Amino acid sequence: EGAGAPAAPATPAPGFAALGLALPILRAVQHAGYEQPTDVQQRAIPAAMSGADLLVSSQTGSGKTAAFVLPALQRILDARANNDKRRPKGVTHGPRVLVLAPTRELAQQVTRAAISYGHNVQGLRVASVVGGVPYHAQLRALRGPLDILVATPGRLMDLMGSGAAIVANVEMLVLDEADRMLDMGFIDDIRHIAEQLPAERQTVMFSATFAGHVATLARELTREPQRIDVASHTDTHAQIEQRLYWADGTIHKHKLLEHILTDEALEQAVIFTSTQE
Repeated sequence: EGAGAPAAPATPAPGFAALGLALPILRAVQHAGYEQPTDVQQRAIPAAMSGADLLVSSQTGSGKTAAFVLPALQRILDARANNDKRRPKGVTHGPRVLVLAPTRELAQQVTRAAISYGHNVQGLRVASVVGGVPYHAQLRALRGPLDILVATPGRLMDLMGSGAAIVANVEMLVLDEADRMLDMGFIDDIRHIAEQLPAERQTVMFSATFAGHVATLARELTREPQRIDVASHTDTHAQIEQRLYWADGTIHKHKLLEHILTDEALEQAVIFTSTQE
């Protein structure tokens, strides 16, 4: 028993390995606790890695962030493996991957995901530029080498106008929650940003629906896109129990919430509130 060579370690995240992702990404996915891709990941990751433009309908909670972050990381690894000569040192090229998100919170969530899934990618540079945050740190991040930039359209427009944000070398554009960005009035900003990007880029759009203005924008930004529609699973959650609790006032409501959350049988909770406070 000890005389032979040591057994090779099992392939990290075997379900993701079948999608063709590189070992550093697979190890990060395994470290995050995932072994099997969700429906949207199973369908979108290989398509995105092929370089095709994509229109993906997927609900929040379906794993859509990894469905575009993992192919983006693979693109970066492939470019480095091919000794990309288009990015000599000492020159600010801007990001290789640009992700547009409707809100600061979503942009920060995507940034954290990119850092988490890419922590085994040596020298990976990820930055976010969003409203409500001081400019100086964002300006400093834009001046250095950059692989992935996650941005809200308004702040990115400001930084492009001042010359601080360079987007002329973007190879992959991702629009996350495109329908929500249009609802918030960002359609002209998105069009302006897209006009500054290389025409031969890959464009990936995620949206709950591709009707109306979203369909119009998709026609403008994509070329022969593949359509991926992942049905919502909310109608199959028959195990969910709903209850209504009456409270006498704010103090009673807070105490009731604390009581519910201290139940030892409760392992996870999501709390929705009407205001930031």
